[in-house]
Amino acid sequence: MSPRKNRRETPDPRPSGGGGSALWSQRTEEGADGDWNVRTIAGANATKAYRCPGCDQEIPPGVGHVVAWPADGRGDADDRRHWHRPCWQARDRRRPRTRRSRDAPRH
Repeated sequence: MSPRKNRRETPDPRPSGGGGSALWSQRTEEGADGDWNVRTIAGANATKAYRCPGCDQEIPPGVGHVVAWPADGRGDADDRRHWHRPCWQARDRRRPRTRRSRDAPRH
């Protein structure tokens, strides 16, 4: 039996930039690894490269992805991680490929 995954949409607290559509959406997901705040980033809004913790490969600028951080209130901006969408969805089925120390540079 797979873990229950409830998703709650939260309103976008940032202004939408005058266009009427939000730049991103945020929800809370429950998984075997805890509760997570998850934000979907559209490719058009992905302006920097990041390193996905699921596959340890680069997410280049212009590629849509998700940003996740603990929803328990103990996390802050330093705890956000940028994931490929399929890697985020598969995180319960596999472990991250690398474990970086807290002092290692973040991408």
